[in-house]
Amino acid sequence: MPAMPAETMRAMVLERPGTPLVLRERAVPDPKPGEVLLSVSACGVCRTDLHVVDGELTRPTLPVVPGHEIVGRVLAVGAGVEGFHLGQRIGVPWLGATCGTCPYCRDGRENLCDAPQFTGYTRDGGYATHTVADSRFCVPLPDGMDDAAIAPLLCAGLIGWRSYRMAGEGRVLGLYGFGAAAHILAQIAVQQGRRVYAFTRRGDVASQDFARQLGAAWAGAAEERPPEPLDAAIVFAPVGALVPAALAAVRKGGRVVCAGIHMSDIPSFPYALLWEERQIRSVANLTREDARAFFAAVPGLTLWTEVTRYRLEDANRALDDLRAGRLQGAAVLGCG
Repeated sequence: MPAMPAETMRAMVLERPGTPLVLRERAVPDPKPGEVLLSVSACGVCRTDLHVVDGELTRPTLPVVPGHEIVGRVLAVGAGVEGFHLGQRIGVPWLGATCGTCPYCRDGRENLCDAPQFTGYTRDGGYATHTVADSRFCVPLPDGMDDAAIAPLLCAGLIGWRSYRMAGEGRVLGLYGFGAAAHILAQIAVQQGRRVYAFTRRGDVASQDFARQLGAAWAGAAEERPPEPLDAAIVFAPVGALVPAALAAVRKGGRVVCAGIHMSDIPSFPYALLWEERQIRSVANLTREDARAFFAAVPGLTLWTEVTRYRLEDANRALDDLRAGRLQGAAVLGCG
């Protein structure tokens, strides 16, 4: 039987953008109708969290507990919850709820909802010992990976998967920025028979070596040309200047997918880079169907996540390490 919910919880709270998170003790919330209460065991530290904390995403609901790569176990369920049972391990991703009534929701594009809620941004997330979530947007998690290892799949994996599908069926794929998402996606692409070229900051030999260890056919600086033209490129790094660089690297009819929720301004570039039917696309959020498709595919893949583990109280240090580029793979908080 699962343990009874505690009366109090600990959470790392963003009270004002641009300032460190503060450890607070709070009452454990009761799940409302349609919600589940989770005991959080692990929460990934995503670059989107950094954008929230640093104030680059400008509409948080404050104070807010960041974190949207949440792995936890069901402690209690609200009225009307179906499909989850006490003690079950489930995940909570970025898309926390949608209105269900706007034209985008009715058209099956809930990632573009006009009135969404986002975990760790407009509703409390997983930098905490407990959290509540809308059960309709939670994800049953497969066996085979421990809590910390599977946490990055809930955003780095999901947004990488959506970006991958948007990139099309080309066999030669470039990944700009080799962090949490790219190191997962590179493994998927290689196992599916694609050639992967990894682009990193100039001089980042460690990340280039890491990419080759995961099967990349080539790794080099973002300013370099790959050994052959790319069929598609995915830009994970939040650097607008990489978009023209990626356009210059893709072949005629190639596609550049911008995978981040925030990016610095894209500089002007000659039309010749876009001509010959090259395309630029952005990825916005994700859908429940993305999660179902991705986690259905996971058991058939051999995925390994490089994880640096931190205590909940060390969330600010994890964010600092991510900000400074000191991480290989992903950072994960142990919250239990």
